[in-house]
Amino acid sequence: MILPVVAYGHPVLKHVAEEISPDYPDFKQLVDDMFETMYYSEGVGLAAPQINKSIRLFVIDTDPFSEKYPEGKGIKKVFVNPEIIEVSEEIWTFREGCLSLPNLNEEVVRPSKIKIRYLDENFIRHEDEYDGIVSRVIQHEYDHLDGIVYVDRISSMRKLLLKSKLRDISEGNVDVDYRMLFPVKKRRR
Repeated sequence: MILPVVAYGHPVLKHVAEEISPDYPDFKQLVDDMFETMYYSEGVGLAAPQINKSIRLFVIDTDPFSEKYPEGKGIKKVFVNPEIIEVSEEIWTFREGCLSLPNLNEEVVRPSKIKIRYLDENFIRHEDEYDGIVSRVIQHEYDHLDGIVYVDRISSMRKLLLKSKLRDISEGNVDVDYRMLFPVKKRRR
């Protein structure tokens, strides 16, 4: 089932997500729905907070980047309760986008390599190292679990220049080809 993607400004995107256990209700279906939603929305990653679930879960598929970034080929994964345990000093700037911030892309600086500990969709523990585009996508989705969206990582001056675009997104004044869930508008008294 294709789920609505939560828009920038929604409170769930600012919360630190909770860990989950193997008995999480309908977990397999949730993972399937997340992949289906991600593909339908033409994303390469999707975190549970982006579908209004404040849990430590995200999915990625970096294959669409594989022509330009070969390390992304065949990387389709589920990350449950992940923990980034090491980052490189080497950094890489890349223009990121986000399904929760449609029609917006900004240069974001991130470590080029990471080491991450996580559980897969079968709750089997892994500890892996990633670099390049795979590292980038993982860090972007991981941020969502900590209540961070990529525009929180750009300069305050640049964010100020984007203020009207960010407001438009949060108010639903944006044209997208997928369903979105916008923050509840405050009523004037």
